[in-house]
Amino acid sequence: MNSNAAIKGTAVVTGASAGIGMVYADRLAAQGYDLILVARRAERLNELAKRLSEQYGIRATALVEDLSRDAGVAAVVSAISADPSITMLVNNAGVATLAGFADTDFSKHEAMIDLNVNALVRLCYAVLPLFKQRDNGVLINIGSVLSLHTLPISTVYSGTKAFVTSFTRGLQQEVEGTNVNVQLVMPSATDTEIWDIAGVPVENLGKERVMSVDHLVDAALAGLAKGEAVTLPSVEDIRLWEEYDAAREKLFEATQSGKPASRYNIR
Repeated sequence: MNSNAAIKGTAVVTGASAGIGMVYADRLAAQGYDLILVARRAERLNELAKRLSEQYGIRATALVEDLSRDAGVAAVVSAISADPSITMLVNNAGVATLAGFADTDFSKHEAMIDLNVNALVRLCYAVLPLFKQRDNGVLINIGSVLSLHTLPISTVYSGTKAFVTSFTRGLQQEVEGTNVNVQLVMPSATDTEIWDIAGVPVENLGKERVMSVDHLVDAALAGLAKGEAVTLPSVEDIRLWEEYDAAREKLFEATQSGKPASRYNIR
């Protein structure tokens, strides 16, 4: 991953009306980026765009669309794929339902897949061709540590975030050697509204295990500045990730055989 930041221009931030997206918008505006803020809550989004424009002297545009709907994604794709000023995309919009798979209305599973996976992929596809052609740009995908671990109540959510992890790592390989930066951010429990939506009050997690949104975003941006391909803001010993990733590579290499393993006693 190239550690050079993109030239200032316009940053697109999805899920910008609250939580992680709102703090990203604030920090990027402070750095001098113009903004395209995407969310479905018009009043909140318009207020944020107005405040950031006045506070930082940048141009902030509110794009009120619901990325869980095909028409909303199409509208955002149309807007950003035609804007050559865009130098950064923060794919933050996401949703979680934490409950048993068979005990949950299937529409909630579909909503997670539509927003966490399909919308993210389509938005990446909207900006990456320009970034690659220009040889400059930053793509930030917000994943989750639950891509590494599945709970009995996180089957679909963990699956969607595992997709984000694998997809983002693949994009990193595609842009290797260029000035296009692709960062995967993997938060642990963060104090946002997503817990209320998920059905698990954040208070139940224990205060010592929950990171503030400000700390999460500041750590993620510090990781970007350091050139990290994968940022785990809550992990003190980064060697744990390096060992995990090395073990994954070693396991994959061990699969490259045309013979069944001897433990199956197949002759």
